[in-house]
Amino acid sequence: MKTSPKFRYAVSCGSLFLVCGCQTTARMTAEKVPTPPPAATSPSAQETKAAASSQPAADVAFEDTPASRFDEVLLTNFEDGVEAGIEGTEKLEEVPPSPAAPGNELRPIPENGNRLASVQVGLTLEMLEQIALENNPSITQAGASASKASGFRKQVGMYPNPNIGYSGQQLDDAGTAQHLGYVEQEVVTAHKLKLNQRVLDQEVQSQLWEVEAQRYRVLTDVRQRFYDALAAQQRRDLAIDFEKVAQEGVRVAELRRQALEGSVPEVLQTEIQLNEVQLIRQRSEIAYHAAWQQLIAVAGIPHMAPSPLVGELRVSSEKRDWDSTYLQLVGGSPAIQAARARVSRAVANMDRQDVQAIPNLQTLTSAGYDYGTNHSMIQVQMGIALPIFNQNIGNISAAQAEYCRAAQEVRRLELSLQSQLAVAAQQYDSAAVTVERYEKNILPMARQTLELSEKAYGAGEFGFLQVLVARRTFFDSNLQYNEALQNLADAKCLLDGMLLDGGLNETADTSMDDGLRGQTLSGQ
Repeated sequence: MKTSPKFRYAVSCGSLFLVCGCQTTARMTAEKVPTPPPAATSPSAQETKAAASSQPAADVAFEDTPASRFDEVLLTNFEDGVEAGIEGTEKLEEVPPSPAAPGNELRPIPENGNRLASVQVGLTLEMLEQIALENNPSITQAGASASKASGFRKQVGMYPNPNIGYSGQQLDDAGTAQHLGYVEQEVVTAHKLKLNQRVLDQEVQSQLWEVEAQRYRVLTDVRQRFYDALAAQQRRDLAIDFEKVAQEGVRVAELRRQALEGSVPEVLQTEIQLNEVQLIRQRSEIAYHAAWQQLIAVAGIPHMAPSPLVGELRVSSEKRDWDSTYLQLVGGSPAIQAARARVSRAVANMDRQDVQAIPNLQTLTSAGYDYGTNHSMIQVQMGIALPIFNQNIGNISAAQAEYCRAAQEVRRLELSLQSQLAVAAQQYDSAAVTVERYEKNILPMARQTLELSEKAYGAGEFGFLQVLVARRTFFDSNLQYNEALQNLADAKCLLDGMLLDGGLNETADTSMDDGLRGQTLSGQ
């Protein structure tokens, strides 16, 4: 698929930037982290497709047309306007056209996106997801926090360095000087250093789950902003299509008024309808611009020019068992997995604090020569700190409280997930039944009403305004169908993203450092 030079440049720059940052992060993590958690599988993007069909629009001239023929050409003129306006769209359902007005139906919003997608190369959801995973700074930020925790993990397990030195005694007394070289070493007891690493192991696991959670947040935001922009793009195109019909309606109404076949209220009604359609088009363009800016921001390419989006706004709407969905979310959510890792970290820290009161062994070994006796000599010193006044009771109590807090955080997240799921389930189910009702009932009936109204108008049974009302009803039905599709897509994206969003929010940094090693070597 061929892209514009600007697009390739943006992606290339982002990729080059991440080659430096991400490879370093991955290498450091691989060196320092023994067992990273399994990566949660992100849901795949919707497959895209595009199709187009075109129908030539006939040119109907009203100049020099006798007033007696207005009724004959009015319906034909609207047919041509509709055919020119819906070029490139597809029918939602096949409904036999009216024999009196063949091909005179306004078709609903196509399932394969707007007509630009079928004739122009544009951006697909899969492409934008890949761009976001490579360029969104929050993912790199979360990865840096995991590498940071991995560095602390390595540091807290380092054995203390020995001290070496020289000691001389009676140097001013000739023939009795003593010269000694010594090595001083602190012997860490009770496997404190290994216990330190166990604490930081769980912190690294927690940070790696935070990286996975951030990936979900970014993907959720990209998908929702993509569908928001795609829906606005389709509303804009639908308004542009219908605007042609509304403009033709104004023209016909004015000609009817001049020929004394119509009235001023008819002209005003058509002008009101045209202004409303133009307002919808303008608002859709504003919504598209806002959604596009949000999309490229979360994708990490803020200077990319607007491009057509290729994809289907209609997503799957299968019925879901929400109890099973909740259990799957609780078991697979990376945010909850990160919280559970912090519980394991708190347990490991309790084990670590329990042995802190066991004193380390301080050793000093020296060897030298005594010139007074002409003999070599070796000295050995050992000592420990007596845990009389400080038995680490405060840290043990704090570790127990941290465990309680971490366990309740898991519980809080599970309840929060249940509450969020209730809202998302309501939006999903409501949008699903709305989409189904529009597809099976409302749109076909609106189309049939339009066809019958035009047929009745051609037979002289309906007035001009009744046809306009039928056309506007069909247009409004398509707009509401578009809104329902957007709501359904947003809800599905949130569910597929484990209810995680906020791809540009600040990521959770590690709360640990190398303090455990300092505590280990303090002897207190």
